[in-house]
Amino acid sequence: MAKQAKQPKQQLYTDAYFEKGHWGLKIWQTLVAIFGWICVVVPVVITVTAFWAVYDPRVPHLWSYSEGIFEIKFIGIILLFSLVMVSLFAVGMTIIQNRKRDRVVEQWPTFNPINQKKRETELEKFMDDRFGDEDFRHNVRTYQVQPEQNLDTDQIQNLYRKHDLNDLDE
Repeated sequence: MAKQAKQPKQQLYTDAYFEKGHWGLKIWQTLVAIFGWICVVVPVVITVTAFWAVYDPRVPHLWSYSEGIFEIKFIGIILLFSLVMVSLFAVGMTIIQNRKRDRVVEQWPTFNPINQKKRETELEKFMDDRFGDEDFRHNVRTYQVQPEQNLDTDQIQNLYRKHDLNDLDE
């Protein structure tokens, strides 16, 4: 094959913020992002300092309502309980999955793939001898099985055993 020209990678998305120019957009999106982080950080700082101030009076705080402190403790207990339950569930599921993998997945395949191909070949020969070739069997509209053509209960197993292809005996 001749040298191919190096093709640029196809860009599947665009973001004007990271392109050259667009200074108004960059300033606006930066201010919105900063405002959003302030709206997250300030309440967390106020709540943490108020809770901390209950135990250390030197810490400045904006509020010290006993109901608020009780609410923080209550939410903390709920979150701690949730953490313990989720951890127990995760550890339990990990143990169950590892045991299942050791019992089932690590044993795959549960048959010998080489023998499986040989079994298919022997079964095709058997069916061809018994009921006619594959084209006939697949294209015939109706077929009447003669009583002597019926299969015994363990005839396929005996066929595999005769050709030493029965993986169940191993």
